[in-house]
Amino acid sequence: MPNVLRADGITVKFGGVTAVNNVSLSLGSGEILGLIGPNGAGKTTLFNAVTGFAPMHSGTITLLNKDITALPAFKRTRLGFGRTFQTERPFEELTVLENVLVAAFLTVGRRREAERLAMSVLEQVGLADRAHQPALDLNLARRRRLELAKALAVKPKVIFLDEIMAGLNPPALREMIAFVRSLSAQGLAVLMVEHIMEAIIELSDHVIVLASGEKIAEGTPQQVTSDERVIEAYLGTD
Repeated sequence: MPNVLRADGITVKFGGVTAVNNVSLSLGSGEILGLIGPNGAGKTTLFNAVTGFAPMHSGTITLLNKDITALPAFKRTRLGFGRTFQTERPFEELTVLENVLVAAFLTVGRRREAERLAMSVLEQVGLADRAHQPALDLNLARRRRLELAKALAVKPKVIFLDEIMAGLNPPALREMIAFVRSLSAQGLAVLMVEHIMEAIIELSDHVIVLASGEKIAEGTPQQVTSDERVIEAYLGTD
């Protein structure tokens, strides 16, 4: 499986604190990579470093064998990065369609083409019937779908999902798991930070576990969930 994304030796420091220490990962087309760890492990910081939202102390990032380490977040987006955020913050005064148009215009210059793209991704995430509704009126599950629609509207090669399933009720969770699986089936590379182990075990081809900013385990979901270092990091030794 050819690499779509590689991140090598990523280190992030805030003052004298090392938040992420020498972490590497790679991701192929259609692959789902799960990133897990206890609170404060450095997962979102690593996410932000790879996507360009946090400065790195050292490390390199390549997309389709092109070095993009020095590029800002918006240029990484135009090259093929789409991402969601832990806290969804739609433009509440705009409609659902207008929210997605904001993202679509990052890669599409003409309004008519951007509208076609926006409606296409709204169909994909199941929000087409809400296109002209204010984003303010959406419930949590639909706000998460709107986040996905915005990420897909930039026509990504890699999509970064930051706790997209947190707080969803069981039916909405099952729908989201099925949707992420469909993205992989379409050949999209998926990197997901998630605390819901049900989703990690069902979806991930490969899992990386962080603790205190360092990689402590890596392998299949079955391998990492039975690793004593992972159990200790989550549950302690007592």
